[in-house]
Amino acid sequence: MPDYETMYILRSDLGDELTDQAITKYQTILREQGAQDIETQHRGKRRLAYEIKRQREGVYIQMNYTASGPAVATMERAMRLNDEVIRFMTVKTETPAAVGAPEA
Repeated sequence: MPDYETMYILRSDLGDELTDQAITKYQTILREQGAQDIETQHRGKRRLAYEIKRQREGVYIQMNYTASGPAVATMERAMRLNDEVIRFMTVKTETPAAVGAPEA
């Protein structure tokens, strides 16, 4: 299974309890879909470069994990349908062995 990194921005007016619930919700979705090695980093509240959905600030969350493609799709669908998430982006990260490998 490949490694992924998902960065998402939650509305800043949620409060600590709802923010923690949202983080737990997406971790649970990934675990139910068979994801492993889930690492979550709470990056804190920051001012957005431009207004998104009438929000000027957001709470940045970064998750690194190992999962299958359908697991990522399920989590992203849940994010897309939730009004708490302003933006999200998932990228596939390269393994350290592949980064240093010479090309043929």
